Amino acid sequence: MKILISGVCGFVGSTIAKYLASSSTQYEIYGFDNFSRQGSEINIKNLEQLGISVLNCDLRNSSDILNLPQVDFVIDAAANPSVLAGSDKYSSSRVLVENNLTGTINILEYCKKNMAGLILLSTSRVYSINILSELPLFVTQDAYSLKSDVILPAGLSALGVSENFSTSSPISLYGSTKLASEIMALEYGNAFDFPVYVNRCGVLAGAGQFGKPDQGIFSYWINCWLRDRELKYIGFNGTGYQVRDVLHPNDLIPVLENQFKGPKISNEDRICNFSGGI
Repeated sequence: MKILISGVCGFVGSTIAKYLASSSTQYEIYGFDNFSRQGSEINIKNLEQLGISVLNCDLRNSSDILNLPQVDFVIDAAANPSVLAGSDKYSSSRVLVENNLTGTINILEYCKKNMAGLILLSTSRVYSINILSELPLFVTQDAYSLKSDVILPAGLSALGVSENFSTSSPISLYGSTKLASEIMALEYGNAFDFPVYVNRCGVLAGAGQFGKPDQGIFSYWINCWLRDRELKYIGFNGTGYQVRDVLHPNDLIPVLENQFKGPKISNEDRICNFSGGI
């Protein structure tokens, strides 16, 4: 089976590519990256040593994407990963949309042309900020817990957030580009009859991240702790009481392999939370 991975030199793309290439001979892996994130080029050598073809290609350029080798499935791991992207002084809202949404459209056109399946790596940031921020919480053992004696919003329980939790605005500029990408992916899959899966990932973390606030926040915190630097939090009043689980990209491998060979299912079942929820 031939697999194409966008953002193959990023943390998630490179980790998945290396695992698939080293764990089985059934996969022929191609990947592309525009190397816009400083340091991503250091992954090229290790990927190529595993037989992975690494191509210099910008997903914002439609002609670049349409001329890529024909494959059976695309794993879309290319995106600006920061929830603050486009709304802070360090990044551009237009560049965010071009990367996260226009890039998805170009990949969907590629899938349409080649009848390739698509696995879109999305995010738990598609869920409504206002509803989440108004949850009835209390602090116990230095962490937030849900109050049990109140009516909770649809899609929420003591187990976490499920896929039918509200995605109403605001969800951040970043979240809106990912949600729009999800909708377009499902519509393209329906219209042109190729399989589409949407994996809403929680906090992805592990070795190989650059440990910057906009990518790899857990790695960043560990780095700060090692160097006795101050730890800062901006969510939920900046208290640090919010509890999050951590998802390593390799934890997605069994899911991806099932999706490569999966049967046709409804759109509702094509959207799944992985970490960060039920």
